[in-house]
Amino acid sequence: MDFEKLKSRLAGCYVTIPTAFEDSTGFPINHQAIRAYVGFLIENGLNTEYATLLAGGAAGDFSTMSFEERIGVGETVVDEARGRVPLAFGGQSTSTLELVRLAQAAQSMEFDFLQVSCPFYFTHTEADFEEFVMAAAKAAPRIGIIVYNTFWTSTSLSFGMIDRLAKIDNVVGLKWATPRTDAMEFEDVTSNFSKRFTIIDNNLFFPYSAMPSLGAQAFEVHLCNYWPEWGIKLIDEVKAQNYTEIARMMVEEAMPFYKLWVEIEKGYTSGDGYLDKLCMELIGLPSSRCRPPTRDIRQNYRARTLDMMRAAGVPRLVAN
Repeated sequence: MDFEKLKSRLAGCYVTIPTAFEDSTGFPINHQAIRAYVGFLIENGLNTEYATLLAGGAAGDFSTMSFEERIGVGETVVDEARGRVPLAFGGQSTSTLELVRLAQAAQSMEFDFLQVSCPFYFTHTEADFEEFVMAAAKAAPRIGIIVYNTFWTSTSLSFGMIDRLAKIDNVVGLKWATPRTDAMEFEDVTSNFSKRFTIIDNNLFFPYSAMPSLGAQAFEVHLCNYWPEWGIKLIDEVKAQNYTEIARMMVEEAMPFYKLWVEIEKGYTSGDGYLDKLCMELIGLPSSRCRPPTRDIRQNYRARTLDMMRAAGVPRLVAN
């Protein structure tokens, strides 16, 4: 494993590919639609220079898929991407045995990265999570591990825990989000570890985290799924250190999407894939609901979402 090469390939937009389902009994996976998603992103500029695509993450409905289905989604994404963009595979699990199988499968499919977060449901300790990550790293030594701090569903990672994880050779990325407190945990970790890991900003602090003093090199961007050009512009502005323009983009174009997402979460499952897919539907891509127990949001929020996209200047809108 070439650590520095993997770390550099992780820079840019970090984009979760939603998993599309067919509207039939059991909601089987629509692999043709997933191919359309991957092709759309790459053909509109989200290549090695600008992005890493994540298959089977949270917005990809990993929690409603079987192990075999998750592998099937990964195979489809790899086949369609054809090496044109770095790829990450979602490794979230409540079982170390399953994580090992996911890690081995990701390496076999030639993914660049495996995303791992602390197991949920039970309250796990940091020592538990350290062994969990080490198991994944040992099972797939040729790919880079991305540690994801999902503090809203599981144990939050301390500075000391991240320092211990930094000693695992193939941990190359930290997808970093924290609750906001006066201790400035986001800034503390980012500024201290940005040379060791590629920091993926999952807190939407883009103009701030991209500054040299913090050093984030990658950014979780849902807008890319329906507006790839927005992500390309973001990375160009980061490279130019144009933080004023990045802040404008976040307030005027990204914030309306996230405000709508938060509103939807008040009445539906907390998550994000449903709004991504609705936005994609409104630019002419195939779409679907999320699997139950998440209910279908599309009918109730189609008009609001279209208004939001139109006001932000999203191109390719096909709905009236």
